[in-house]
Amino acid sequence: MSTKSPLPHKKGAREFISPGVTGVAEIGFAARVGRTRLAHLYQHEPLRVLFPTPAEGDLAQAVLVTTSGGLVGGDRLQVSARLSEGARAQLTAAAAEKVYRSLGPTTEVGQALSVAADAWLEFLPPETILFDGARLRRSTRVELALGAGFLGGDIVVFGRRARGEYFTRGYLREAWEVWREGRLVWGDALILDGDIAATIADPACFDSAAAFASLILASPHDPRPFVEAARAVLGSCAAVRGGASAVGGVLVARWLASDAALLRRAFADLACHLRAAAMGLPPRLPRLWHV
Repeated sequence: MSTKSPLPHKKGAREFISPGVTGVAEIGFAARVGRTRLAHLYQHEPLRVLFPTPAEGDLAQAVLVTTSGGLVGGDRLQVSARLSEGARAQLTAAAAEKVYRSLGPTTEVGQALSVAADAWLEFLPPETILFDGARLRRSTRVELALGAGFLGGDIVVFGRRARGEYFTRGYLREAWEVWREGRLVWGDALILDGDIAATIADPACFDSAAAFASLILASPHDPRPFVEAARAVLGSCAAVRGGASAVGGVLVARWLASDAALLRRAFADLACHLRAAAMGLPPRLPRLWHV
């Protein structure tokens, strides 16, 4: 079921006005006869979900598409994915998400990911690009049952550096929570407000980085044996600064980079390594990642 929503109205090269739209994507996967199959789907514009045929030996895939071409102030997106016992799937997006300049309202994105016993979910969307003046509040909650596993994260780009645009004002709140059997095992929240340009330039904060990223592995087993190899992968790209550690039964990797394209490549390299090391999956990401 879906209904059409108004497209953003353009007012000048970087200024967009919108009454705000509400997009919903609900996806459910279940394991049946040894295979993971779609069990539930609800979508409402401007969100759409595609289901490409995965490569041989890889996971079932769901691909999010924002049909409006980007998000403006006042837009609200709700994404949920639920995997039943034993299911294995990957959720990504068709392209980088653009968050346009806002004249006041904040874009709200809620992401709820639930993984049942002995199931495995990958949540690996491409980058989010914050235009100067963008306002985004995004929260991601991951709920894991006994024996469930998760690999996911995000990349955030500060402005469009190729066009000489920097993210100097606006608002960003990026929050993550990982719950295991009803207990919070890892949480993180970043807020950028006020003099954002100074915060990004501060050597103790982002040190003038063009982008940052986080990747989380919540393995069904102890993640500590994966840390040293993850650090080796992180160190293979000298142009990107990164680190990895294990806390609360979760492996967390973070990056800063002056080149968003190099950070994207480093993020993909570690994601490929971890999915192979933790689950024996092919060390590759969907073709969409390489477009």
